[in-house]
Amino acid sequence: MFNPRPRIEAFAITPTFTGWVVDDALLEPERLVEFAAAQRAQFVDAPHNAYPGPELRLPESVVQSLERWFSLHLRDRLGLRRVQRATARLSLTTYPPHTLQPRQSICHVDRLETQPGQRIVASVLYLFDDPALGGTSFYMPRRPIEEIAALMRDSASMSAAQFEASHGIAPGYMVESNAWFQRVATVPARFNRLIAYSGTIFHSGDIRRPDLLRDDPRTGRLSLNGFFVGSSPLTA
Repeated sequence: MFNPRPRIEAFAITPTFTGWVVDDALLEPERLVEFAAAQRAQFVDAPHNAYPGPELRLPESVVQSLERWFSLHLRDRLGLRRVQRATARLSLTTYPPHTLQPRQSICHVDRLETQPGQRIVASVLYLFDDPALGGTSFYMPRRPIEEIAALMRDSASMSAAQFEASHGIAPGYMVESNAWFQRVATVPARFNRLIAYSGTIFHSGDIRRPDLLRDDPRTGRLSLNGFFVGSSPLTA
C-alpha cells in the first residue's frame, strides 16, 4: 500500500523543529480515494476533535500498514524510540468559514492522551488533485504561554460571538499571522504527498479557497490523518 522506497525531504518549521515531506507516499493512491467515495455515507462529524468536516475511521489493517511504514521511514527522524499507539482516519474538510467554532478558527496542537515520557507525532496525506484546496501551515505563539493557554480554553467554551468580542478572532480558516500567532512555515498540498511533524507544534490547514470545498471525496479536500504516540525522543 505504502511506497517502500519513498522520497523523503526535510523542511524547517523553526530552528529547532523539523518536519518531513514524502511525495508519492502511496503506490496506488486512487484506490484509497475510491474507497472513501464508496464509504461516503459512513463519514461522520466528530465534534470532540474539532475537525471541520466529517471523518471515517480506517480499517485496522490500514492503520497497521501506516504504522509499519512510519516506523521504518519516519520514526527515527522524528525522535521516537518506538510507536506505542497509532490511529488514522480519512477526513473531508467541508465546513463554510462562517460556521466554524472558535477552536476551528485558530491553529492547534494535537491533544492525544499521553503518559510521562511519551510524545505525539502527526501526519497528513493529501488525497486531492487541486493544490488550491490548501496544504498545512505552522505557527509559533506571539504571547506568553499563560495567555495562549487561556485562549485555547476560551476557544473550547465560548460561542463564536463571545470569542470574537474577547479576542478579536472572527470565524474563518486561519491562513495568516495574527496578534496571537506568527505563521512560520507552509507546506503546499500535492496529490499523494504526506507530511509528518511533531504534534506539539501549532498548525492548521492552509485553506485560502473555502469556496472550493466539496463533500465528495473525489473532488473535495480529502486527507488521511495519522497520529502516533511513542516513547521518549532519542535525543534531548
